Amino acid sequence: MTADILQRLTETLEARKQAAPDTSYVAKLFCKGEDAILKKVGEEATEVVLASKSGDKTHLVYETADLWFHTMVLLAHHGLSSQDVLNELARREGLSGIVEKNSRAKE
Repeated sequence: MTADILQRLTETLEARKQAAPDTSYVAKLFCKGEDAILKKVGEEATEVVLASKSGDKTHLVYETADLWFHTMVLLAHHGLSSQDVLNELARREGLSGIVEKNSRAKE
């Protein structure tokens, strides 16, 4: 189910790249470019932090959904998708966080 949602969202985001900016919020973000998308990701990340600090779990879930969504827009902007992130998480599964981080430092 989760993968289905992410796949459908990925497909929708790809379709929005071709949509007219006045017909879609996402198309408008793509049209404005990376800086506008990054601004939204930053805003949503801040809202996640504030929701967490407030202790409102419902609001935290809502804001996290917004952050994930805008992060997926950013990934799509770069020709990537949630599957790329899932593949990376699968690669890291079972690895010590310290070991994994050190392996990236050598690249």
